Amino acid sequence: MTSIRFSKMHGIGNDYVYIDADAEPVRDPAALARAVCDRHTAIGGDGVILVARPSDGCAADARMRIFNADGSEAQMCGNGLRCVAKFVIDRGMSSANPLRIETGRGVLLVRWWCGADGLVSEAEVEMGEPMLSASQMGVRWPGVTGEQRLVGIRFDAPMWRDAIAAHGSRTGSIVDTDLAWWSASQTEPTATLVSMGNPHIVFWCSDLDGVPLERVGAAIEHHDHFPQRINVHFAAVVARDHLRMRTWERGSGITLACGTGASAVLVAGALEGRCARAADIDLPGGRLRIEWDAADRPVRMRGPATHAFDGIWGSVVEPCRGR
Repeated sequence: MTSIRFSKMHGIGNDYVYIDADAEPVRDPAALARAVCDRHTAIGGDGVILVARPSDGCAADARMRIFNADGSEAQMCGNGLRCVAKFVIDRGMSSANPLRIETGRGVLLVRWWCGADGLVSEAEVEMGEPMLSASQMGVRWPGVTGEQRLVGIRFDAPMWRDAIAAHGSRTGSIVDTDLAWWSASQTEPTATLVSMGNPHIVFWCSDLDGVPLERVGAAIEHHDHFPQRINVHFAAVVARDHLRMRTWERGSGITLACGTGASAVLVAGALEGRCARAADIDLPGGRLRIEWDAADRPVRMRGPATHAFDGIWGSVVEPCRGR
């Protein structure tokens, strides 16, 4: 096995394996992601992020590619992008501030700040303008045409039952369509869809902990309405400038944080009149600051970037053999 040097980093618990793809060429990143992201038998992580020189002709300082834990390639990851900035600056690959990072969403600006140790500790990402039409998100919603927005659209008890039952039939699992959680958590019978370069659906409720996210997140991710699958979020309003949320991430499952998801939640809340255009958002892994000045302006996300450890994947010590 060829050894690959990596860094493990996270943005408020949204953790990825980072690889300098120029120094450590990866032939099959999808297979690598599936191998290294297992939390019991390998490094563990929500995915793999490859950092490399930008594509020819692209006016950027670096490029990132994201592969989820299941091997699927994602277009964007806000928490991952902050850590890419830390990876690039701390390694001396660039000193630009803001950095211009090539992503599946285009070239995005990342401003960064160093801590007392002289290393990047925090970053702010210009996430781009939210995309709101059905055609931009690639969804198939009955009765909704290409340019229509899906804001506060009906998603009631029968739709929940159908989604959960359909997922169970596809996976061959035992289906439990009991919706006691739906009324107990006071999940509202509506949803809003937002794309931040990747698609998100946002539900609002009063009791986040009362939502069986592992069951309902998987069902909605694979719903027939979403041929490209979708990220699923449940959010609660604490105050006009303070929200809470939980995330089921497409291709990774339950994650401690999701930067594009937090951006989508803020946009959804602002569009529905639930919150201000700037708010602190608490996720299980920590807090992000999200701002969206106006409908034609990019969303900004600010939060920490943390280095956990470095290692070498595939460097295997000869095992001891029994006598």
